[in-house]
Amino acid sequence: MIRRYGYIAFASAAFLAPMLSPTPAKAQLWTWTKEQMLEYTKAWTGDRFPDGRPKVPDAWIEKAKGLSSEEINVSWTAPTAAPAGGDAQAQFGGGRAGGGGGAPGGGGRAGGGAGAPGGAQAGGPGGGRGAGPGGPGGGSPYGQYTDGWQVLHPGKSMAGRVVTAAFMPARPDLDAVVMAKAREKGLPGLNNQYVMDMLQPGDVFVVDLYGKKEGGTIVGDNLFYYIMKATKGGGLVVDGGFRDLDGIAEMDMPCYYKTVHPSAIGGVTLAAVNVPIRIGNATVMPGDVAIGDREGVTFVPPQALERIVNGADNTHIHDEWTRKKFDEGGGTKYKSSEIYSSPRDPALRQEYQDYLKKRLEEINAGKK
Repeated sequence: MIRRYGYIAFASAAFLAPMLSPTPAKAQLWTWTKEQMLEYTKAWTGDRFPDGRPKVPDAWIEKAKGLSSEEINVSWTAPTAAPAGGDAQAQFGGGRAGGGGGAPGGGGRAGGGAGAPGGAQAGGPGGGRGAGPGGPGGGSPYGQYTDGWQVLHPGKSMAGRVVTAAFMPARPDLDAVVMAKAREKGLPGLNNQYVMDMLQPGDVFVVDLYGKKEGGTIVGDNLFYYIMKATKGGGLVVDGGFRDLDGIAEMDMPCYYKTVHPSAIGGVTLAAVNVPIRIGNATVMPGDVAIGDREGVTFVPPQALERIVNGADNTHIHDEWTRKKFDEGGGTKYKSSEIYSSPRDPALRQEYQDYLKKRLEEINAGKK
């Protein structure tokens, strides 16, 4: 549905500085130069987009679409998986199967803030589900999980590379100066579409609209359709809303949002693009991988994704074996505590190890 936008402007001379000046400034609050993107995301050593944003492989993203929120956080918190046939306690002792033991490792969010990526405390050695790996992007994974969303397509999972944008309430005196400078340089309109036109296949557009309802509608059905086409169905996460729900509901792209409202976007200033932003209790970085299911959205640092998707096989196999045991004897052979989370009987532990090894071999053979 075609709408005229309300008052929306682009934010700050600090953002425009790298675009308007021939030489990049040493520090920018509102966006990053390529050099800054490389510096703040240096924990990622793989491929990148031309602007420096991390580019995780498409194969990882496809595999991540099969993960639940629980599996992501289990795989993240679990210690490095023991090889198939290794110590059974190592397999059961961390992640989902882990029990109490030890204080949760890590402090604060993974990824750190704009000034100090990886600023969260390194994960300690404590066991249990809260323990997190140390180092950059470490800390508790639950700091990267967000919920309380409305989910447009609950049966459709989401995984994609993050592009960030943050809005603030509009301030006309500031915006008048910034927009005048933009016009002097012949720049196009600086609004929500400015960021949308940056989107690439496999991206998820992640927007902080500070929960705004009226005027906090990042898109209507036409621009939602554009995002779907530009990202090849990647996704949209907005701490705010959109309009034209009837039209959008028919479009096959994952979307996580807080509200809907018939108004056009207005009364807001686009303040930041492709820098760290806050979504719920998570710090979200450009190039993170947003993974969503019915429960919520987790923002995974790119350097953590391979371990998570590979570790998920172990989680799937553990669930598979556990339910097989619960099925035995018509569901009456074992008490829950005899099997889950860790079998009491050493013979059952060995049975699990043998089953794990066999299933991993089958899965790996299928990948070749």
